[in-house]
Amino acid sequence: MANQFERTELIIGKDGIKKLQNSKVVVFGIGGVGSFVVEALVRAGVGNLILVDKDEVDLTNINRQIIATHDTIGKPKVEIAKQRALSINPSAKIKTYQEFFMPDSEDVFDNTANYVVDCVDTVTAKIEIIARAKKLNIPVISSMGTGNKFDPTKFEITDISKTSVCPLAKVMRKELKQRDIKNVKVLYSKEEPIKYEGKVTGSISFVPSVAGLIIAGEVIKDIIGA
Repeated sequence: MANQFERTELIIGKDGIKKLQNSKVVVFGIGGVGSFVVEALVRAGVGNLILVDKDEVDLTNINRQIIATHDTIGKPKVEIAKQRALSINPSAKIKTYQEFFMPDSEDVFDNTANYVVDCVDTVTAKIEIIARAKKLNIPVISSMGTGNKFDPTKFEITDISKTSVCPLAKVMRKELKQRDIKNVKVLYSKEEPIKYEGKVTGSISFVPSVAGLIIAGEVIKDIIGA
């Protein structure tokens, strides 16, 4: 009898499938990048997910977030993501926190997590997520800016100290250095941001989605030891 992961098993083997099914990944930020991280993780067979995001789906999210449709507008992103994930893998165990994670927030993950993924926009929150993961010795990957970008082939995974071009990465390098936090894996784009008048950040369907899929791939490779 076929099972939904048999094609994946051909790539990563039975042991890889088992490792993913027994793993727990925390995803902060279920937006353009984070929603695709969750999508790829659950389709690959990650068995336990913790999803953290305060926002509800907005009309302007539809252009780039896989959970955003006209039917989900006004609904909490974490709940929509949970429902979608369970429709993909009913055996998954998914915990949600509809909150804006900040330094004064209570812990939403512990040392049982195998990986932490940071896809939030706020520098203060990003630093706190990384710091707490480091304290618990949990692998963490942080997404830098994907807004105002058009070329999805310019993404690269590296250490924060080796980043360039990205304005968010520049701020993060400085803040992490001040706190003596080292060896932080990030995804960033080497593409110069598109400039235009106005304060709203531009986005397009195929850029944050690619970033999320690349991050998910990195998480899966690390978990199975590929």
